[in-house]
Amino acid sequence: MHHGTLSLPARILLLAWDTDRGKFTGGPDLHLAVRTGALAELAQRRVLGEAGGVVVTPATGARTGDVVLDALLDLVERSKPRKWRGWMTYRSRTTLAAVRDQLAAEGHLREERRRVLALFPSRRWVLERTGHAEALRTDALAVLRAQRPVTEVSPGDAALVVCAATGKVRTFVGAKDRRRYKDRLAELTDRAGGDDPELRTLMRNLRKAHASAVTSAEMARSSSGGDGGGD
Repeated sequence: MHHGTLSLPARILLLAWDTDRGKFTGGPDLHLAVRTGALAELAQRRVLGEAGGVVVTPATGARTGDVVLDALLDLVERSKPRKWRGWMTYRSRTTLAAVRDQLAAEGHLREERRRVLALFPSRRWVLERTGHAEALRTDALAVLRAQRPVTEVSPGDAALVVCAATGKVRTFVGAKDRRRYKDRLAELTDRAGGDDPELRTLMRNLRKAHASAVTSAEMARSSSGGDGGGD
């Protein structure tokens, strides 16, 4: 897939755009998928790793040049040690908001402000390049549905599909396809680690933690009778 310089979390957010409804409808746990995408890209760039299951920054002060990814690196360095799941949930909505603002700054989104009943301020997002989002979804589905060998899939594209599927981004994939392509997703998880055995293990751990975080959020909503997700 060739989608310019868009980061992994940015592409995950674009996968959540519902063209028919004209808004983001990826599901209540979209913030978890976007944060996981950011963690995955930082790991692939070798500026984030793990030691004994705890997320670490191998080189303190290392940066990527991407404002969203670097903000997350800053947060990791300033905060207490956490495991992968902890970093998926801790202030994860800030990453979602930052990615959305980044897409707006780069011309992918436009914010429209208005007042409801002429009193209450409201805003909505308009996707400027719907064709781009549709092409991204088409390409990601081709990767998921094994339309080419896994060895021909880039680690970044593999991570995109794994994060979106594990995070249950419903505009991209439903439960039926998640079950049908279970083995393919396992292969893509390893592919996200490239040729590095340690990074492959990290990606498996990341995916496992992501699935656990989503399950926990679903259980919390079920017990409370709500549809929202907390940080």
